[in-house]
Amino acid sequence: MGDDPGRLYRLDGVAHIAGVINDEPRRCISSVRRQQGMRLDERYVPYLQMAGLYHLARLNDRWFRLDEPLVIAFVERWRPETHTFHMPFGECTITLQDVAYQLGLPVDGDYVSGCLTDFHLYIEGGRPAWQWFHELLGVLPPENQVQKFAVNCTWFQETFVECPDGADEETVRRFVRAYIMMLLGTQLFADKSGNRIHIRWLPYVARLEEMGRYSWGSAALAWLYRCMCRVANRHVVKLAGPLQLLQSWIFWRFPTLRPSGYDEISWPLASRWSGYNPGISNKGPRVQMARLKIDLLQPWQFIWMPYSALDVIQVVHPEVLEPRHTMLWRCRTSLIYFAVVEWHQVDRVLPQFGGVQPIPSPALNIDFLMSKDGRGGDRWFPAQYADWHVHWQERAEHILQFDIVPDPGPSHDFLTWWYQHGKRFLSPEMLLGDPRGIPIPDEATQRGAGRLPDMDRVEDVPDRRRIERRAQVGTRRSQREWIGADLAMDDVEPPVRGGGRVRGRGGRRRVGAAREGAQMPMGGDVAGVDRAHRGGHEGGSGGSGMGDPTTHTDAGLGGGGLGDYFVGVPGDDHTLQESTPWVSPSSMFGDLLASDGIVAEFGGPHFLEDIRTIMQEDEAAAGRVQTTGTQPPLDVDLNEPATVAPPHPFAMGGTPASAQTVGSHSVAGPSSSRPPDAARVTPIQPVPDDSDESIEDEEPLIRRSFRTRVPRRCGTGSHLFR
Repeated sequence: MGDDPGRLYRLDGVAHIAGVINDEPRRCISSVRRQQGMRLDERYVPYLQMAGLYHLARLNDRWFRLDEPLVIAFVERWRPETHTFHMPFGECTITLQDVAYQLGLPVDGDYVSGCLTDFHLYIEGGRPAWQWFHELLGVLPPENQVQKFAVNCTWFQETFVECPDGADEETVRRFVRAYIMMLLGTQLFADKSGNRIHIRWLPYVARLEEMGRYSWGSAALAWLYRCMCRVANRHVVKLAGPLQLLQSWIFWRFPTLRPSGYDEISWPLASRWSGYNPGISNKGPRVQMARLKIDLLQPWQFIWMPYSALDVIQVVHPEVLEPRHTMLWRCRTSLIYFAVVEWHQVDRVLPQFGGVQPIPSPALNIDFLMSKDGRGGDRWFPAQYADWHVHWQERAEHILQFDIVPDPGPSHDFLTWWYQHGKRFLSPEMLLGDPRGIPIPDEATQRGAGRLPDMDRVEDVPDRRRIERRAQVGTRRSQREWIGADLAMDDVEPPVRGGGRVRGRGGRRRVGAAREGAQMPMGGDVAGVDRAHRGGHEGGSGGSGMGDPTTHTDAGLGGGGLGDYFVGVPGDDHTLQESTPWVSPSSMFGDLLASDGIVAEFGGPHFLEDIRTIMQEDEAAAGRVQTTGTQPPLDVDLNEPATVAPPHPFAMGGTPASAQTVGSHSVAGPSSSRPPDAARVTPIQPVPDDSDESIEDEEPLIRRSFRTRVPRRCGTGSHLFR
């Protein structure tokens, strides 16, 4: 049984751009991609080859730009539920096979995970982050080049632009480490900032000889999936990640969409488009034109198996065709990149591997995983996401077995189902000439029915915030409505303290006043407002990452964009969609509260009862004692600070130095998260960073010593900070 429309498009009507494409027909994205600007020295090559990154380094020198209008037309068809592009002829997607051919990256190996900053707590031989930075690179960045746990790219380029002639081996290794950190941070795992390198790579570059045992290909694909899911949100307009892979995949698979004159094929295959530079003018009309071209595509205008051509086989590197790599191309498993866990759903695109596509199994619901970004306190992700890491470790057991046919493609049964349930066309009908009446091709019947391989069914992990129920409660259109709901609940439960109620006239301004210690007028409930402020602020910096309107940005991994995607809550000052009829457009904070209590209901007759029930359920769930065999494996909140360090450190990485000091000066202790000054031990004050654009750890805003109950805003329940 295939997907029903509700499951296949469960995120529609929330924030996916496809749901409002008629309102924003010319929406275009802005790509975030930076060329690694350090010269590839011949002395680096042996280390890059050991790490499996040499082909990527060569590709860095063959720069080409992103065709943003074309990419946004594909983003409109990207479905986070299935991690596939929904096309008129069926589904297709970027797989591990494409990563291997396009970028030349190894696929088999250990997952790329661990922790983000607290290396000394989890890793054998670890040091506080910035002490380790100094030991491995031989220098510390100045204060104005550090932003939290990331260093500006310009400093890396200026400091390590060229390895000195006659440098000793240790100096060469330091320059290699900097080069690899820049390569990973700009070409594979770039975030939305586009100009910062996170220090998460220190445990990996600590032992250069062991970097080759990691699956850089699967990590890159996981990050591209997550970036695509983010930018499919109508409120996000910046796309980061391995964009060379995305655009080269489009050109290789869709001949009618590729530029002319790029016929020379070299390795890796993405280098074919070296020097491509699309125009940057008329983006809006070009988006519409690309959308129409995709809508009018015929089945024969998509190449299911482009890598079987003779000219490709002649240039492919033998390592890519090793059985340990090729067998994983057909593996249905998890893809891991630190806190990012995505799903390699190749069972939906069997024709890309030479099979016949039957009606697929229902789409896996991993909304819970997609809502996590690793913010708000460091974690050892292999322990927090143990089940999903086991999936990758047992990847050899989940390789799909199916028949290879001379004419791969969708079956007749699939196309019958797809024509009924698929979202095949996005352009206006007046431009399409109504292709919906085109019959199913005869060759689809000749392929046979096709058979879906036997697979172990993975349990759904829906978002525990119970999306559907919260959608019935209402939305939080601005900060003042969160505060209003919190105060309303205070009125319903205990008597108001202080002898009065607070009337809101702009929640954000009131919160700022409370933070500064300003006097509350008319004897208002200062504690209630401060409690609401802390709950709202916690959600923005160290909280759920599910779309805090006060900090909503276009962030790639941590901007809360996908919160809108799941919960259906536009960011602050964003226009509400027609698909949220439970919102009263005229609802204002003053209508919610009055001196004699609630005088107008917000979103329905059971609004407050529903909110109270949800908060009680969340609080009860957070308070349950975790016991083996009874606690759900993923019932953890990565946004809460860690409580206990693991009993045994993880043996990854190492450090070439054993001293506990830098030079003759002491280094900040384990709790320090900033580099010591080269001349004195003064913690660097990082530049404030409100971009939420990378996987970064953020210090908790509410210290654990408070031991107070801090209720979150009305849409996310309450949690205990112990």
